[in-house]
Amino acid sequence: MSFFVTYSPEDYEYLLTPAGYIALIVLMLIVLSAVFFLSRSTRKQMKTRQLVISALAMALAMVTSYIKFASLPFGGSITLFSMFFICFIGYLYGLKAGLLTGIAYGILQLIIEPYIYSPVQMLMDYPLAFGALGLSGIFTAKKNGLIMGCILGMLGRYLFHVISGYIFFGSYAPEGMNPMVYTLGYNATYILPELAATIVLLCVPAIRKGLAQVKIMANE
Repeated sequence: MSFFVTYSPEDYEYLLTPAGYIALIVLMLIVLSAVFFLSRSTRKQMKTRQLVISALAMALAMVTSYIKFASLPFGGSITLFSMFFICFIGYLYGLKAGLLTGIAYGILQLIIEPYIYSPVQMLMDYPLAFGALGLSGIFTAKKNGLIMGCILGMLGRYLFHVISGYIFFGSYAPEGMNPMVYTLGYNATYILPELAATIVLLCVPAIRKGLAQVKIMANE
């Protein structure tokens, strides 16, 4: 038994202890605070706004993650554009803010719905996978940058889940099926439909215009 986690032989997974939950909450707050301290802006008011908007995006992502159109047995679900909100922070404030917000959100997901089979799996399926959504910040200054950023960010999350799935859950593949083909298909089942729906949404002129206005306001 560990101070932060305890192993459950019946479920073949690790369960967080109260101390583990507290440690994750503290870690999430530290990561989110880094958005403030590492902001490119030298103005405290601008830094505070960036931190508040990043926290709001995490809250919206969490709320919409509970609006599920489909859920898979070993984790993963098609949600109401929950990944978009984290990608949007990268688009608003750049790569650094996007990655940090994504990592903080991954820790929040771990706190709310922990699914731990090993420390490496936990790292890949939570902080790294959701942190990858912040890769959208690479395209913050590009034309159609939000669409390209969402594609890169969501595919980045997909990649981490695929690697984790192959290593830790490949044994669940149906008999005779290649584990890599299984994990590629399994994770594509929920990542790609939400990605496609997000792209369609962002192609609506009124939505694009509104989000562009939000970016101007967020950086004033």
